[in-house]
Amino acid sequence: MARAILGGGCFWCVEGAFKQLRGVTSALPAYAGGPNPNPTYKQVCSGNTGHAEVVEVVFDPSQIDYNTILEIFFTVHDPTQLNRQGGDIGTQYRSCIMPIEEGQEEIALEVIKAMQQLYEKTIVTTIEPAHNLIIAEEYHHDYYARNPNQGYCSAVVSPKLSKVRAKFSHLYKQ
Repeated sequence: MARAILGGGCFWCVEGAFKQLRGVTSALPAYAGGPNPNPTYKQVCSGNTGHAEVVEVVFDPSQIDYNTILEIFFTVHDPTQLNRQGGDIGTQYRSCIMPIEEGQEEIALEVIKAMQQLYEKTIVTTIEPAHNLIIAEEYHHDYYARNPNQGYCSAVVSPKLSKVRAKFSHLYKQ
């Protein structure tokens, strides 16, 4: 098994994109990047901790490779928005890749370069260490799956997941 740490705005969106993929064994909302080893959601939401909302994706590279994981990541969010995704504003919503396995940084740089050809604006996704990675509180786990009709989920998460599922339908569990 391999792991990827990805931040693309609200972690409910990113988690939802990876949850039902073949080869993905888990996708957990988390916080990473700041100096505090144990921040709370309230602290991270303040935008003052240095942490980003991220998702830890555990996957089987014999079924889905890191390049594909990153392509899905770039589809579920807008990597040209600095420190925000839509109405979610602050450094905690930054677009970031946090390589934690050998070779991931090089692959991330290659994928960013390739993906840049698809965008008119510059991709601002950072590559940074996963300092103080901690899994988020339990109530964030499977948030979209448990609350699909909640306002934010239906207005923001659903359209993003529809876009990803349409493009990568062949990778989703039936």
